[in-house]
Amino acid sequence: MRLGHWLMVGGFCLAWLTAESETFRLVHVISGAIVLGVATFRLPWGFIGSRYARFSEFVRGPTAVKDYLSSILKLEPAHHVGHNPAGSWAIVILLGLGILTSLAGWAIYNDIGGHLLEELHEGLATSMLIVVLIHLAGVFSGSLLHGENLVRAMLTGVKNGLPEEAIASARPLAAVLLLVWVAAAGWFIAN
Repeated sequence: MRLGHWLMVGGFCLAWLTAESETFRLVHVISGAIVLGVATFRLPWGFIGSRYARFSEFVRGPTAVKDYLSSILKLEPAHHVGHNPAGSWAIVILLGLGILTSLAGWAIYNDIGGHLLEELHEGLATSMLIVVLIHLAGVFSGSLLHGENLVRAMLTGVKNGLPEEAIASARPLAAVLLLVWVAAAGWFIAN
């Protein structure tokens, strides 16, 4: 999960920074392929992955999201070892936007779709940036309100919780499969 998260962060940032450069066009394309690879890997992992990676564990309906956002405004949000209800929606939206933006970019790279698709690609990427900024605001406010560094937790894998809430072990095979999948997506997109 953490490896995929940081690959997606790096891929999106690099793609954003190289978006207008003809010199770095291939870097932009490969960066988009990284985003696509991580997002498409994450979909099945959301059903078969570890407890906190499963969509059934953290994706909640609009009422739960509204209640969680209300609790933030009251400065009394419930603590979640995994993703909170609002964060879950950000994840789902980012995965969808990552896939759609990357596929539109792949089509443009292969001279499919013309100007209209270029505009769609840019609009999707901008939408993704907006959701990323909202997500970052949530991470920072959650860190302050819960008194724990959520960025550090995404780096180390250590988060406040009870022993029975912990994940039993890392998934090194899943990390290797993710890297192979992302490399394959990069190769496919670039060729």
